[in-house]
Amino acid sequence: MIGRLTLDVIRSHPGRFNVRALAAYSNVDLLAEQARAFKPEYVCIVDESKHSQLTEAMAGTDIRVLAGDKDMVDLAALGQVDTVVNAVVGAAGLKASLAAVRNGKALALANKESLVAGGPLFPDLVKKSNSLILPIDSEHSAIWQALMSGRKEEVRNLIITASGGPFRAWPKEKFASITPEQALNHPTWKMGPKITIDSATLFNKGLEVIEAVALFQVPPDQVKVVIHPQSIVHSMVEFIDSSILAQLSNPDMRLPIAYALFWPERVESDFGRLELSQLSELTFEMPDFERFPALRLAYEVAREGGTAPAVFNAANEVAVESFLNKSIGFADITGVVGQVMDKIEVVLKPNLGDILEADRSAREMATIMIGKLAC
Repeated sequence: MIGRLTLDVIRSHPGRFNVRALAAYSNVDLLAEQARAFKPEYVCIVDESKHSQLTEAMAGTDIRVLAGDKDMVDLAALGQVDTVVNAVVGAAGLKASLAAVRNGKALALANKESLVAGGPLFPDLVKKSNSLILPIDSEHSAIWQALMSGRKEEVRNLIITASGGPFRAWPKEKFASITPEQALNHPTWKMGPKITIDSATLFNKGLEVIEAVALFQVPPDQVKVVIHPQSIVHSMVEFIDSSILAQLSNPDMRLPIAYALFWPERVESDFGRLELSQLSELTFEMPDFERFPALRLAYEVAREGGTAPAVFNAANEVAVESFLNKSIGFADITGVVGQVMDKIEVVLKPNLGDILEADRSAREMATIMIGKLAC
């Protein structure tokens, strides 16, 4: 979804960008269509079984066809590229993000798991390579924009908003009966299945808290979450003088994408344009940590640091996939993640190998636990 919207932004500003490479996981038809429209030098299909199909689709063009995770990561480090947009879903995007930053690119980041799992790796790397990380997530983009109004030492709190998902008002006793079809019916955003389920459990907000800690280099207790069902205020910053600055727009991911791509310039655009006179209300409420324990667990993980966020993220990815496959219930997702967190030792000052091993161990442990639940 983010990749398609990024190309929408580029298409709406002809002459501003040249697309050198495009990558997708498995959708050959769409990738081929995009490649013929934007004429990159390279296309990459991560699912290697689709390599021959993509090669056939690119017949008659000068576009070089690549395949597999390694080729995708290599493209993130491609020479003569200024900006890399990483919209890979899940922890698989970490290596691509590291490659982009290591090679001095501006990393327009929609893969929150890069900073969740690999957060400890980025500060020194960014400083050494003189790279930039430009957030595409609407919440972190909103915070980034609001932070332009003050110095870091003047910030009291970063305030991340959450729609609350489809079950914001449901009693906890009904959670056991929630189906994937119900959980995929998000009230305001159109997203992929993994992110939509994470929004329903509030795991998404937990991941965003951890990402904000890594991205803005603030302590976890300085990051707050409020429920805002209308999804108009995308996040806020509270300063020490008690001023609160917010970024508002209709929910349209092309707006934060454009802000990242053109930064530090703002460009003429109607993406997310808002008519204030048509707003009936903007409401805010505190999240319920009892009904949505994923958020409480995320704060614990953020405080612990090290490889704990990598374990948290990996276990959740496995649990969400199992819920979508109807192997476990909605309420089991957080339970599985919590049990995995209890069983895997945390490395407090990890290298990449430690993070990848934590990710692997968490997936293995989560799979074992889900197997027991399914029996």
